[in-house]
Amino acid sequence: MRFIFLVDEGFVSDGTLEMAIDWIPGMPNMRLKDLPSFIRTTDPEDTMFNYLMEVSQECLESSSIIFNTFDEFEKEVLQVIASKSPNIYAIGPLTSLSRNLLEIQHKSLNSSLWKEDTSCIEWLNTMKPKSVVYVNYGSVTVMSNHHLEEFAWGLANSKYPFLWVIRPGVVMGESAILPREFMEAIKGKGFITSWCPQQQVLSHPAIGVFLTHCGWNSLLEAVSEGVPLICWPFFGDQQTNCRYSCTTWGNGMEINPDVKRKDVEALVKEIMEGDNGQRIRQKALEWKKKAKSAISVGGSSITNFDRMIKEALRQG
Repeated sequence: MRFIFLVDEGFVSDGTLEMAIDWIPGMPNMRLKDLPSFIRTTDPEDTMFNYLMEVSQECLESSSIIFNTFDEFEKEVLQVIASKSPNIYAIGPLTSLSRNLLEIQHKSLNSSLWKEDTSCIEWLNTMKPKSVVYVNYGSVTVMSNHHLEEFAWGLANSKYPFLWVIRPGVVMGESAILPREFMEAIKGKGFITSWCPQQQVLSHPAIGVFLTHCGWNSLLEAVSEGVPLICWPFFGDQQTNCRYSCTTWGNGMEINPDVKRKDVEALVKEIMEGDNGQRIRQKALEWKKKAKSAISVGGSSITNFDRMIKEALRQG
């Protein structure tokens, strides 16, 4: 395994992050900026970095590894891992797989960390198909109030209706405060809530695009429902997920980390009505079909799931 420890924090702005990374098996077309944030460290003794390296090695030495993905989605990476640890099981997307189980089991498989506001579904029911921008940054991402306002005015200026989740604590060190003029401008076309039943939202016919932090669960839920992405990664694996979405999978577009309202407006319009947006929407639908095929009878994830259960029973 090969690592590059960065000399000083200047790498953030001196162009180093654009450096091509061509030595990771199964992961072509990557740049330094696309690696997980905890790997881009200047300190070889960094606690998080070393913890993750240790856990990764333990995974490879374990009897089996279970992945929440499906074979076709990450074929090259899974092949590389299989060459080092043969007993791997790609059984995702798990949220979709759970629907094939008994109803009582499905209800128990809820990863939500916050109380869900279901009234947004009623609002979505009044919207035209593929017309709504869904915005959710996940349960950990934080931002400045300035960036919150840039998102706000970008959404408003796009003229598309939107469902925006602004959870408590999303603004660093203070409460999220939106300008009164903004609230006046979005009357009748904006729904803001603190949390929502995301799977129901993404599967709703009114949703046209998902502005997301690119957390793995959110990304897979969007893939399962054929919803294209506008990616604003924050930390961890989100940069890597974003890169794959915008290149390998072709179902998303990235927004600048230093978000500007004009960029939000432009990307929303491009995804919803532009030529490139049409290609991205088509790719999203293609991946939906492949994800559905994986969790259908005879599909790769169902086959892997059955194989995993048989192996577990064999080992007792």
